[in-house]
Amino acid sequence: MNRIISQVRIIVPILVGAAIYAFGLQYFLLPNQLMEGGVTGIGVLLNYAAGWPLSVTTLLLNIPLFLLGWKALGKWQMLYTIIGTVSLSIFLALIEEMIRNDWIVPFHSTNDNMLVALYAGATLGAGLGIVFRFGGTTGGIDIVARILSRRGFSMGQIILLFDALIIGVSLIYISLEKVLYTLVVVFIATKIIDFIQDGAYSAKAFSIISDHSAAIAQRITIELERGVTLMPAKGAFSGHDKEVVYCVVGRYETRRLKSIIRNIDPRAFIVIADVHDVLGEGFKEE
Repeated sequence: MNRIISQVRIIVPILVGAAIYAFGLQYFLLPNQLMEGGVTGIGVLLNYAAGWPLSVTTLLLNIPLFLLGWKALGKWQMLYTIIGTVSLSIFLALIEEMIRNDWIVPFHSTNDNMLVALYAGATLGAGLGIVFRFGGTTGGIDIVARILSRRGFSMGQIILLFDALIIGVSLIYISLEKVLYTLVVVFIATKIIDFIQDGAYSAKAFSIISDHSAAIAQRITIELERGVTLMPAKGAFSGHDKEVVYCVVGRYETRRLKSIIRNIDPRAFIVIADVHDVLGEGFKEE
């Protein structure tokens, strides 16, 4: 029973993400003749060139890749990929039918392509970000990239190469201006995907080197109610043994923690790093 609940908690967000992605494609991208990368981009290109429905071409183009990736990738990874891809095609078909029956009127702009690019990028990025965060993909070049990455190639470089090739070919059917706006879409979508992947909640990790580490740790524990770890260290130049104070705090507690450290030891050496997706007591639980 627990295994079923666990799988439902993964599959449902993948379905939600696929629905958002499909909506972005049909509502913002296609009506304004912008492009997309990967196998979905090939489907978009076929839609512009021959009028083929994106819901059909996306699924058909992915079937050979399913067969290619089934043995190369793990069972659950491929299962989530198939769920993401098939659900994307289903949602694309549903939205196509809604548009055909005038239940949804796609957003089309003739004088503000930047607005279209902004909303398309945000919508596509949000959908894909949710799918990726829960271990799924929408198929396509992701499968090829994962396979080739095991042979020493960079996934990012492979995906970028395919995307550049597909967007380059699209110049045959759409204007250079539309291609440039497509790059805006891709940039925004990438940022949104990273934001969702890393987690909306960000925090700061402090590494503090001081001769008064115990006093600093005590003040953090009492005043900020944050956990602290004391790590043994040794100065390479001085040869003196020290303790490094390590703790993670919310970003709004950064100024207060700096003040605590400076009050105890103005000469303390502090390294502050951004951290994302903090799990555990005092932060969030998944």
